[in-house]
Amino acid sequence: MMGSLLDHLVEITGHRDHDLLDISVMTALLNMIGVHRARVMELFQSRGDLLIRPRVWIIDGKVQTVDEETSASEIAGEPIVNYPGLVACIAQRKNRLEEVRPDGQHALWIPIWQNDKVSTCLEIVHETSFTPQMLQVMEGILSVYRNYQSLLDYSERDSLTGLLNRKTFDEKFARMVHARPQESSHRDDGERRHHSEIKSQWLAVIDIDHFKRVNDVFGHLYGDEVLILVANVLRSSFRSQDRVFRFGGEEFVVLLRSATLADAQMVFERFRENIEQHAFPQVGQITVSVGFASISQETPVVILGHADQALYYAKDHGRNQVCQYEALLDQGHLHADRKSDSIEFFFDEPAEN
Repeated sequence: MMGSLLDHLVEITGHRDHDLLDISVMTALLNMIGVHRARVMELFQSRGDLLIRPRVWIIDGKVQTVDEETSASEIAGEPIVNYPGLVACIAQRKNRLEEVRPDGQHALWIPIWQNDKVSTCLEIVHETSFTPQMLQVMEGILSVYRNYQSLLDYSERDSLTGLLNRKTFDEKFARMVHARPQESSHRDDGERRHHSEIKSQWLAVIDIDHFKRVNDVFGHLYGDEVLILVANVLRSSFRSQDRVFRFGGEEFVVLLRSATLADAQMVFERFRENIEQHAFPQVGQITVSVGFASISQETPVVILGHADQALYYAKDHGRNQVCQYEALLDQGHLHADRKSDSIEFFFDEPAEN
């Protein structure tokens, strides 16, 4: 058993990615403890409420992750008050809490404390009470898991908002492109779907409108609070399999997985509306502009450039709106002029100040 435990610890410590780390800890709990059910859950704020949703879980003896085919219109998450055992565990600042459920199963809540905050927790369910030996093995696994969560958070996440930082973007982008399902080129006309019905990957660039004015009028402390609250709305507006980054300043980037154009447009519009309707203390109303583009085989720099062009168009034509790069090209609002291997972009009319 000790050799098997060491093997799992070696696997856990070999990862430099949150997703793989979650999968490894679930695999270790399944093989070492034989738990009935387990989930890695993430906690996030939305409109002042604390919500929770699963990232990785064990069902029927298999480790599963969020299905990328889930509709982008479905934003998973439920109030944490639905889980009184977890609420009590966090309120009492415990490292774990065991509860017996009405069906007789035993559930163990394990919050992952990072700097007196909890953004991740584990729910482990077993048919009978957890024995001291089981708890000892779990503690050994989870101690390593906590430490590597901290290391990854420090290297991958923005210190102010907790979102992924810019230096992790290339790796996440490459993984998304590599995992993207390929559309068959051999469908006949009867099977070929309209482009807007094909699920694709999308990249969006988001900019807070007039953010400099917030800092100038209210000060940087309120500016930082706006950034934190916008980050909270971002978390609640996108699925756990999507990726949200803070690129610096007031600029954010979203990688939206497996969504049709209609779904992508709807999700980005809903996020824009959520920001517009959110009450920012002292500052009042804030709006955002969003530009997004499809993720093709181009490099991240080129695709970012496409989304940036859509963003600049949105900001130069009234702000507080969502613009899609390919649609702007089709409508003649943007033009692409290819020269050798470079692409130059320009608006169809002078930009307004």
